[in-house]
Amino acid sequence: MKIKLWTIIRIATLLVSVVTLVLVLKKPEPVTQPQNPAAVAANAQSFQEKMQQLAQTAPAPPPRGNGGYQIIASSDSGTTSEPKAEVHLSSQEVAAALAQSTGADLSPNSNVGAGAPAIKDQRVAFDGDVVRGQFLAEVAGKDVWVTVSGHLGSKDGYATFDPTEFKVGDLAVPVSLVNPALQKKLAEQRDQLKLPDYIGEVRVENGELVIQRR
Repeated sequence: MKIKLWTIIRIATLLVSVVTLVLVLKKPEPVTQPQNPAAVAANAQSFQEKMQQLAQTAPAPPPRGNGGYQIIASSDSGTTSEPKAEVHLSSQEVAAALAQSTGADLSPNSNVGAGAPAIKDQRVAFDGDVVRGQFLAEVAGKDVWVTVSGHLGSKDGYATFDPTEFKVGDLAVPVSLVNPALQKKLAEQRDQLKLPDYIGEVRVENGELVIQRR
């Protein structure tokens, strides 16, 4: 009986391992479709133009005091102030800007040799207030897709990210297992998360990236 039970456990363990391996190597549903080169160029240019316009916009004036600016917006606390300038960016514009910033033509067929990018392909999509990122990397000689979803924000002049979903291939991984390591990695790369001085808030809203001026 003990031998039979041990055999059943071994078979069950093997089956779970095979299923897990298949799910890890399985290509998940894409968060968005890739853009052609012309679309990448146009969307990247649109991204740059919007960001330049935001950078050149004068900061919001202070609330009206003695003969100051006209008050046209109010907050929940009852105080009033001028609305701050902001830009709205689509996921296509952000993805195109990311593609150009890598300095490489990333695709599933990219060769990642020594000194080449670790990421072979990357895709970004916005859904409501959630950002979804999908990345293709080579792990142990196999192409593996990693999908991360979460809330993008800002705090004390730095970008923040709180994950809500994590998948390797088509296998869901509990966020609680991933988040500590992710936050540690973000803390180690804190300097790269520093926002330009003129940016006050970053958020995803209604399927767009909203960047607000200070």
